[in-house]
Amino acid sequence: MSGRPGQDTRSDFRNWRARRPFWGGLLLALGGAEVLLTEKASLKVVMHIGMQGLAGYLLPALMVLLGLLILFNPAQRLFYSITGILLSLGTWLTSNLGGFFIGLALGAVGSCLTFGWLPDQAPRVSRRQRRKTAREAKELQRETADEPTARDETAQTAHDETAQRQAPQRQPVESV
Repeated sequence: MSGRPGQDTRSDFRNWRARRPFWGGLLLALGGAEVLLTEKASLKVVMHIGMQGLAGYLLPALMVLLGLLILFNPAQRLFYSITGILLSLGTWLTSNLGGFFIGLALGAVGSCLTFGWLPDQAPRVSRRQRRKTAREAKELQRETADEPTARDETAQTAHDETAQRQAPQRQPVESV
């Protein structure tokens, strides 16, 4: 529990997470970790380690590193995300078809989420909060519609008088 009243660890983490592409960095790091773990599988499970043994370990390790860099240095997110997608696609050739497609997919989705993240975007408002705001606006509108003000009555009277003056006088038509 922090020393500030009304603030706790959960809200501090939520505020920290809102200022960075959290899910993109996390998915990229998890994708790299998954590819690394598939390389430690038994030889009966491993389909192919890759063209060079070192590249099979280097690319997923760099994916994990880029995922962590996205989390802790979001200012360079565009470079990290482009490099992350290239490394993710490179694991297709170097390590078990990208960790049996799972690590490749996690890395690609995480890189795309990071690339599309906008830092100056307003935080999302929860559905519950949007409904509450709409309900309050509707009640306020209903209250103002039920109680017309004196100004509204004066404007309506003036509008009615103008409409009567502008309406043409109808003369009865005699039939022959």
